[in-house]
Amino acid sequence: MLREDIELSRRRLKGLVPDAVLDDADVVVHHHAHAVWSCLTEPGDGVAGALIEERGPVSALRTAFDDGAAMSPSLDAGRRRWRSRLESVDDAFDRARRVRARLVVPGGAGWPSSVADLGVHGPRALWVRGRLDSLAHGETAIALVGARAATGYGEHVTGELATGLAQRDIAIVSGGAYGIDGMAHRACLAAGGVTVAVLAGGVDRAYPAGHADLLGRIAAGPGAVVAEVPCGTPPTKWRFLHRKIQRVCSSGCHNRIRFICECVQRQDRDPS
Repeated sequence: MLREDIELSRRRLKGLVPDAVLDDADVVVHHHAHAVWSCLTEPGDGVAGALIEERGPVSALRTAFDDGAAMSPSLDAGRRRWRSRLESVDDAFDRARRVRARLVVPGGAGWPSSVADLGVHGPRALWVRGRLDSLAHGETAIALVGARAATGYGEHVTGELATGLAQRDIAIVSGGAYGIDGMAHRACLAAGGVTVAVLAGGVDRAYPAGHADLLGRIAAGPGAVVAEVPCGTPPTKWRFLHRKIQRVCSSGCHNRIRFICECVQRQDRDPS
């Protein structure tokens, strides 16, 4: 391991991880490699995930940028994708520092164990604004998600559910969107509970913009705003789809109980 690699890793990670991480060269390089992979890949990149699972994040990163390494067609295509994003890595770290985000990696403190259910399609790292210990609620958390164009009744039911769960020390995981998601977060905060917002873009981007204050309150309270994509990444349709998968796998109560508040039916719908 080159000394320059270790120093570069320390410099990039400073302010994003606990100081104790920076004292161990192996841990530093491990954290840094996961963070770089997070910057290079799209959510759900199974090609990168399989390579990392086989070789570990550090060795996989070297392989991805070794022109002499033999590659399968899928790995070769992946390498071209990953290399095209290499120049964005430093900016992602700088943006994260500016919003005081924290980095959490597989095997590190705060990593939610239930994310492992995604296998090679799971996140390479998580970028977090707020309290890292809120991610440890994975076994006592429930995802409350639903329509943006929710009815008043749908929001009422969601508020009642979120309040009751928060009072029982069950964390609420949702997506920060308008409608059901926003109500779930607000009700949980009002009840003094822990709520986690999983975003489709970077944690430095309040999306939707109308929920900037709500997301700020979540990050400033006992909860957290989380993304698997680095700071500076805009939300896209694909990232919204994958976020839904991640949100479910980061909440559970052992048997993955999940309330989906899709209460957008017409008021005159036949109850039968």
